[in-house]
Parts: sequence; C-alpha cells; structure tokens
Amino acid sequence: MSLSHVDSAGRARMVDVGDKPVTARRAVAEGRVLMSADAFDQVRASAVVKGDVLAAAEIAGVMAAKRAGELIPLCHPLALDQVQVELELVDDWPGVRVTATVAATARTGVEMEALTAVGVACLTVYDMVKAVDRNMRITAIRLLEKSGGARGDWRAPNPQIAEETA
Repeated sequence: MSLSHVDSAGRARMVDVGDKPVTARRAVAEGRVLMSADAFDQVRASAVVKGDVLAAAEIAGVMAAKRAGELIPLCHPLALDQVQVELELVDDWPGVRVTATVAATARTGVEMEALTAVGVACLTVYDMVKAVDRNMRITAIRLLEKSGGARGDWRAPNPQIAEETA
C-alpha cells in the first residue's frame, strides 16, 4: 500500500475524497499523562491553582477535535456529529487517561480528530499541573478503533498497554 498523501513525484497532497460515499464514521483514541503522586493528589482534590484540570482538558479536547483540519496541513475539515472527551484518574500510574470518541457522517474518517482531541487534552493537563510537577510525561497516544469507510472497522490489536509509572 502506498502513502495516500504523497503524489507520484513525492510531493505532499490532500487526498481527493469527492468520489467516496458519505458514511457514518467513528474513531476512538486514547493517551496518558503520567505524574507524581503529589500532582495526582492535587488533581484529584481539585486543588490545582489554575482550576479544574479535568473539566478544562475535556473542553480543550472537544475544541481541538473541531479544529483538526486547521491544525494538520493535509487533514480535511469535517463537520462533526459528536465529540466526547473523557478523563479518568488512574491511581496505579499515577496519572490521567484521556479517551476521545469522535463521530461524523462524512467521506473521510475521523481518526485525526480523535487523536487531536487526545493530544490537546493531554497538553492541557500538563499545562495546568506543570507548576506542581515538571517531570510529567505524555505517553501512549494512539488510535484504539475506527469504523466506517471502504476499509471497514479496525481495532487496535492490543487495547491494553502495560501500566507505566512516572
């Protein structure tokens, strides 16, 4: 299989999706922000000086998904039907798991929108908590599943990543 965003001369190009059928598309992505126990405790207690970390990151993720076509040079701008960003505190790492689900009725998939939502939500967590822990790590941003389109449904072969520690 060849790269779809490169023409025969090797130049970057936007894929022509004009002949593709409009179908229901859905993508789910995830990412993680690993942090110190102190930072984690402050996020859990809503004691971070900048405010409610989880609420801000959820909103930032939704806003980012809607702007993926502006941020990624060859990504098609899409009218999204749904964007859901969820943040979960995970004691074992400790840290925050970010999951984004994006849906649209379109000619092209919504994977980039889901991944952009996760990335920006993770960056928002980092930004809000960096005064407490500059050693945080954003990790494991990846697509978990997608549906719709000519190539059909896909799921990550190993949806569980080994738990990490900060």
